[in-house]
Amino acid sequence: MSDPTRTSQSTRHATGPAGAAARTPASAVAPTLRRPLAGFFRLLLAAAALTGLLLEPLATRAPARLAASFTAQSALATALVSLCTAHRAWTGRRPVTPRLTGALLTYVSLAALLHHFPAAPASFTLPEAAGPTTARAISHLLLFTLVPLATAADWLLLTAPRGFRLPYAWQWPAFPLLHLGFAFLLPALAGTAPSRPLAPALTLAVASCLLPLVAIAIDQVRPGPRLRKNRISPTGISPLK
Repeated sequence: MSDPTRTSQSTRHATGPAGAAARTPASAVAPTLRRPLAGFFRLLLAAAALTGLLLEPLATRAPARLAASFTAQSALATALVSLCTAHRAWTGRRPVTPRLTGALLTYVSLAALLHHFPAAPASFTLPEAAGPTTARAISHLLLFTLVPLATAADWLLLTAPRGFRLPYAWQWPAFPLLHLGFAFLLPALAGTAPSRPLAPALTLAVASCLLPLVAIAIDQVRPGPRLRKNRISPTGISPLK
């Protein structure tokens, strides 16, 4: 079987425009697959995450502590990566590696679970609010409901399956486990007791390790999205036949 990326002996020594065209590999002229709807959806996801982060300092008692919150860091990373994936989907460039998008999926899911877990370490949750306000309610709705659901929908409906690999199961929990370690190490260095007991921290550590395994297992069996295909080439990316 011939390799479409290689040139034959008859065209290797050709000159002029015809020779240059003959020596061009077919992969270099493959049509670009642009996905404007996926790009628009991811742009909305980034806007929701950034809006939730901007509204949160208006209602909290300690805006400076927001930067150290695991929830805020995960939402900010999700917004930045969503902007990047939106641009790549709109321009037809190569998608972001599943190693990164899968990690952010588990982080925003973990943050949403911690929102309903009152004994979570303070460094994982958002700072306490001065009182119930509209900004606080909208921020919580965006960060703990809309952003996790939209991130899961992006993964399930707009990305190809079986991109998550088993080694990711021990790579993704590294960030939340390090965050948890600092949450207990810094009070000990300051000579004070941790603000939360040890049992919730162990529960959080187990959840940080189980969520990647669940995501990887689902990714291996879920169906793939229906993408626009090349009418001549079934895969849409192989050279014309």
